[in-house]
Amino acid sequence: MSMTMKNLLVELFVEELPPKALRKLGEAFASVLAAGLKAQGLATDASVVTPFASPRRLAAHVTAVNAQAADKAVSQKLMPVAVGLNAAGEATPELLKKLASVGADASVVSQLKRQLDGKAEALFFDSVVTGATLAEGLQKALDESLAKLPIPKVMQYQLADGWSSVNFVRPAHGLVALHGDAVVPIGVLGLQAGRTTHGHRFEAAVDPIELTHADQYAEQLETQGAVIASFDKRRDAIARQLQAAAAKQGLTPIDDAALLDEVTALVERPNVLLCKFEEAFLTVPPECLILTMKANQKYFPLLDAAGRLTNQFLIVSNITPADPSRVIEGNERVVRPRLADAKFFFDQDQKKSLESRVAALDKVVYHAKLGSQGERTKRVQAIAKSIADSAFAHEKISGDADRAAVLAKADLLTDMVGEFPELQGVMGGYYALHDNESRSVAEAIEDHYKPRFAGDSLPRGKVGVVVALADKLETLVGLFGIGQLPTGDKDPFALRRHALGVVRLLVENDLPLSQFELIGMAFAVFPAGLLEQEIVWEGHKISKVVQVDMFINERAIGYWRDRGFPESHVDAVHQVNDVPSDHGKRLAAVLSFASLPEAPALASANKRVANILKKSLKKVRPQFDEALLIEPAERTLAVALQKVEPHANAAFERGDYAASLQALAALKTPVDAFFESVMVNAEDPALRANRLGLLATLHAAMNRVADLSKLAS
Repeated sequence: MSMTMKNLLVELFVEELPPKALRKLGEAFASVLAAGLKAQGLATDASVVTPFASPRRLAAHVTAVNAQAADKAVSQKLMPVAVGLNAAGEATPELLKKLASVGADASVVSQLKRQLDGKAEALFFDSVVTGATLAEGLQKALDESLAKLPIPKVMQYQLADGWSSVNFVRPAHGLVALHGDAVVPIGVLGLQAGRTTHGHRFEAAVDPIELTHADQYAEQLETQGAVIASFDKRRDAIARQLQAAAAKQGLTPIDDAALLDEVTALVERPNVLLCKFEEAFLTVPPECLILTMKANQKYFPLLDAAGRLTNQFLIVSNITPADPSRVIEGNERVVRPRLADAKFFFDQDQKKSLESRVAALDKVVYHAKLGSQGERTKRVQAIAKSIADSAFAHEKISGDADRAAVLAKADLLTDMVGEFPELQGVMGGYYALHDNESRSVAEAIEDHYKPRFAGDSLPRGKVGVVVALADKLETLVGLFGIGQLPTGDKDPFALRRHALGVVRLLVENDLPLSQFELIGMAFAVFPAGLLEQEIVWEGHKISKVVQVDMFINERAIGYWRDRGFPESHVDAVHQVNDVPSDHGKRLAAVLSFASLPEAPALASANKRVANILKKSLKKVRPQFDEALLIEPAERTLAVALQKVEPHANAAFERGDYAASLQALAALKTPVDAFFESVMVNAEDPALRANRLGLLATLHAAMNRVADLSKLAS
């Protein structure tokens, strides 16, 4: 490392930062700062960037930073020769003015270069731009980094002079900028850079801390300041302490990455302690207790070997007293009223049955244009009945599906869900069991919101699957029907998630239902005139059913792409089939067909056939008269087709789609020969019609599994 190349440390010391945003803020602060230094030639691509983020600081350590960037040769285009020089080759007033603007004068005219610029010659001025000093470059990089921080909410606050005010995520109180052991003279937010910072509010051994060198930052903060400055190191320390403390009791802490991130953003030096609450509270459903401990208190509930909630929990304290008993007692005292509230809500709610709450759903607004939750419940009920009758006719579950659909939204009116909206469905399941509803109805009530997020589990039983499908279809069709579509990254009603849910419910439960018919069925349960029936899309009128179908298909493309199937294959299958549960087998078949040597030729021939048939004025029937086949190549193709088609069709009927597509490989040679030597649009109308009929037969035979023309490059 040369004398002028040293490591750099920049720290902004602030009041407590918003915990849910801290990790992102720390990463953005460091990466934008380093990118700014690299762009100005002060750091290189080999420079290593280390972000730091604690509740009261954002910092970045960047290795191999120059005190000054290297000079850079720059060639600037001034103007066309014809404008810059007169007939005698002397500088025109325009040229002199331009030279002055780039810091030069008439003395450089003879050194200007002539180069072709497009069709005319232009004058170019070569000069050397002095590299930025670290003070200039770091100032610019830091300004840019602060401007680009992903701040959830900006605060405006006054500086010490009592006059000027600045905007930032939280009031900033200190700035450190060290290049090696030297302070870089920069300033932001009314602060001038120095080398002092502060450690832990209560436990720092030294205050303020005088930083000796950029490379000593993390170490000095830890030893003198009782702060682990690195977000990731603090997170790892908490995770290790949680595991160790739980293992001592033979228990496991609940696994929650978001909670771990949030707690990491709240403490500077973590100290994990074990607490407990009265066992009597365990009569309340564990979901309620876990949610109140996590959301309100940032505690980590502990589970036993069977995964059941225990009355012990872990807290992550920001202080490390010699005797932690006061801290433990304080936290146990604080959690008690929270748990008591949950128990009170649970006991009160059970005094009224879910059924007795259903009537009141008529007074709960679902959506101004789509009516109340009561009206919505009746629609979900009707869709669920149709699905149960068509998908599970032999299993006689339509009674249970109807009951679950009626009760599914009743828990929205309970005290517990009023306090914790995240528990809707879950509480309905508990209260249904308390009301002696059947287990399949209770599970369906709990599960009908599933899958709630990517990778979430699906409903456990058939009744839950039916009600979940009905609920998602009602939401999609209702909101699309009043024009409430997602735009860009805004999707307030989570319609993309509902659509993906529909795909997963149909595919992963192997339900032999047509997606198009399901959407039509859902439209049919809305009162006449409530929903728009058509929409103009790309200049054409299409029905709303088609629009919802296209929207669900977009989600299906992503679903299958995650499982390794290219978009063109998914598109090919969608074109000929709208039973999503059949798509997996078809896609696997298309994937293996696409690897055959004959596949590209057959796909492009197929595209050609489709185009020829499209151009025909009237619909061509897939039939031909052998007596009218006069060319050898068309006779050969007809014979090959008559030989291949029965095999392909038999394989298709038994559901062996791969074998069906592989049988078509034998058609490559005759199809190629046909296109080489046969004129489809013959003069004789009878011959032309017969050849089109032959091609239509070929087309029908080839596209039963998927539209192969979609595979043509």
